[in-house]
Amino acid sequence: MRPYAATRALLALALAGAALAAPTAATAAPAPVAARAAALALAAPDISLTNVKAHLQQFQTIASSNGGNRRSNTAGYTASVNYVYNKLVAAGFSVVKQNCTSGCTSGAGPNVIADWPGGDANTVYMFGAHLDGVAAGPGINDNASGSSTVLEIALTLAATNPSMLNHVRFGFWTDEEQGLNGSEFYANSLPSAERTKIKGYFNFDMVASTNGGYFINRITSSIGQVLKAYYDTNFPGLNPEENVEGAGRSDDASFNAVGIQTSGVAAGASANKTSAQVTKWGGTTGDYDPCYHASCDTYPSNINDTILNRAGDAAAYALWTLATGTPATTVWTDTFETATGWTTNPNATDTATTGAWERGDPADTNSSGAKQLGTTVSGSNDLVTGRLAGTAAGDYDLDGGVSSVRSPAVTLPASGTINLSLNWYLAHGSNSSSADYFRVSIVHSGGTTTLFTQAGAASNRNGSWASGTWNISAYAGQSVRILISAADASTASLVEAGVDDVKITVS
Repeated sequence: MRPYAATRALLALALAGAALAAPTAATAAPAPVAARAAALALAAPDISLTNVKAHLQQFQTIASSNGGNRRSNTAGYTASVNYVYNKLVAAGFSVVKQNCTSGCTSGAGPNVIADWPGGDANTVYMFGAHLDGVAAGPGINDNASGSSTVLEIALTLAATNPSMLNHVRFGFWTDEEQGLNGSEFYANSLPSAERTKIKGYFNFDMVASTNGGYFINRITSSIGQVLKAYYDTNFPGLNPEENVEGAGRSDDASFNAVGIQTSGVAAGASANKTSAQVTKWGGTTGDYDPCYHASCDTYPSNINDTILNRAGDAAAYALWTLATGTPATTVWTDTFETATGWTTNPNATDTATTGAWERGDPADTNSSGAKQLGTTVSGSNDLVTGRLAGTAAGDYDLDGGVSSVRSPAVTLPASGTINLSLNWYLAHGSNSSSADYFRVSIVHSGGTTTLFTQAGAASNRNGSWASGTWNISAYAGQSVRILISAADASTASLVEAGVDDVKITVS
């Protein structure tokens, strides 16, 4: 994991704030999640700790043979790439070495991207870790532990060869320690259509800290709840916590930045374990990893076997839960090709003067980049804030306040894991602020609950389709409605938003 640089401080605070501002219904519905966890835990294989440790030993040997480290632009990193690449190719993966042609340190080696054949190519789950280390030492916990875990999950998938419901991809990132550069290059290089296919990215960075804890990135997200379900089912009372220390400091931030939902596992870096954490997890009130970014980050002395073993099994549980098994059943869907009864300004409280939500074929607008997207996710129509384009980009944009639109009533099944998913974008100019937003809420018998908020910022944000999924099992058996809202609450700011392909499923 890269150090907490001043240039990333605002990003880390923003991500932590987003996690607090966007609670999911899953946090209020442990019973359905736990029930599914118990059933599916049997299907996920045990990830061999012995095999993971064999990979760690190999990374230690590589570092020892190449100047003592595996920094991204050294022979130690090249050897690490070749080790991972050769293992994956031999196991039957489609593997590429992706050169980082912009934004990376001079001489930095490639990313390694591996796809397992099969599964729905439009529903992709990614598992990744940074493969590089710092110059100070071999980088065994940071981050051979994450790389070894991801590699062994991939090799276990190949060895067991289950029937694939969804597609799985693995990423090993270069130049993370120099600024998340390899994963940022990959995420930013994805065409918009490819980004929308990735329904979740799981990151594994420092998963074996000797005085570590049990942390989950974005624990309240739909995919974060899958990881939490593994720990809750198998280790009651362990109570994993949000990875606050790591927010914005590892490769999941690169995926968050392009609108891809993320989670992941970590065991802590240079922060101190609290007395409350010592009580439930053991250890001392010192650093989670006393050898963070130091020469003593070596194998086997800087590895906690117990935490490492559980991280691997949690990752396998997430993969088998989301990518294998029985397809989810569609309860309700809307592609906006026909009118289905959405209501604008449903509570008669909207304040926007232009840019009200409407269904239609959107016009393309551009101001320092794409703003209103003229392309939809499917078909010709979407739900958009003012579908027309005028002489100027801001002629039909959202202005003056809030605009909202509400779906027709949908009766949810009485049981099962129920998810709401949709594609969305928020675009704005550099004259925006955090007062502007795009928001998804669920209207239920007890009121209205916010599922997701994307706030604006005083920087240019171009329109780009992203996807989101939220667990709404807490409202099983109820008649609910989906509420979409967007706001231009900054003075004279340019704001556009869109929604397409809304779906509710049960599994």
